[in-house]
Amino acid sequence: MGELFFVNGFPKCGHETAIDQNHDVSWYEEVIDDDLKWSFALNSVLHRGVSDYQDIALIDTKHFGKALVIDGKMQSAEVDEFIYHECLIHPPLLCHPNPKRMFIMGGGEGSAAREALKHKSLERVVMCDIDKEVVDFCRKHLTVNREAFAHKKLHLVINDAKAELEKRNERFDIIVGDLADPVKGGPCYKLYTKSFYKNILKPKLNEDGIFVTQAGPAGILTHKEVFTSIYNTIKQVFKYVMAYATHVPSFADTWGWIMASDQPLFIGAEEMDKRIDARINGELFYLDGNWFHSSTTMNKTLSLSLLSETQVYTEENARFIPGHGLAYRI
Repeated sequence: MGELFFVNGFPKCGHETAIDQNHDVSWYEEVIDDDLKWSFALNSVLHRGVSDYQDIALIDTKHFGKALVIDGKMQSAEVDEFIYHECLIHPPLLCHPNPKRMFIMGGGEGSAAREALKHKSLERVVMCDIDKEVVDFCRKHLTVNREAFAHKKLHLVINDAKAELEKRNERFDIIVGDLADPVKGGPCYKLYTKSFYKNILKPKLNEDGIFVTQAGPAGILTHKEVFTSIYNTIKQVFKYVMAYATHVPSFADTWGWIMASDQPLFIGAEEMDKRIDARINGELFYLDGNWFHSSTTMNKTLSLSLLSETQVYTEENARFIPGHGLAYRI
């Protein structure tokens, strides 16, 4: 789990204390693994708290700008969050022939909705986040997403995504998993299971609908934590499944996404660029056709791991990334 360390009389968050005595600076520290930590110098802490579901911090870092931290894990940082959110949102929308309705699971900071609302064809974007406190302080502090939160096409719902999908009669062209990473005691790991994908999520997609989810670290040393298991689980439910990945600096790793449908997903790089020009209002800073197709080519180790993975993600047989959710707090 992450820990916040402060000097000059500020309070401490975490179970240990480690202060840089030589510099007048506060630090955020995230545990990447049992013997590996990743530290950020801070300008200030904008918000700290514990909601009913998660341990939350909004910090202003010297290197990455404002950053949202949930259960000790960096969720997004101001200077490079566009990488993660462009990769999550635009591939399914561009691969779909004419997307009109989207459902976002999670996404409380508003960045996924911001990217989705660039698409002219979308008529309705439902964003369902379980944690009102996260949504409220992101609306207040993340000014880049204020227009998205106020957009007439956005329908914000505070609820568990599983319960919300179960009770809705409508179907969607795109369903997005912009969820926190699966950690022990966290609120999200059940939304990575085969039963959820098969029995709840897939029936809410239209016939040509596309599902995409963030799938955790996909680095050469970290891809077996959850990435390959989530990929193999989705393969049990959908006919066509595509994994892709890229480096996200503030995550200190390569990150992975998985896109799936019962219709073929492939469109050429040239066609993707044409659709970007025709369908999107505003500019993309990371994604284009050539990059996206390169991102689907895994290195030899990852390719073999994806092919050989046998675990199917269930509530009883789950994998987690290092860290603990609120249920494990003392």
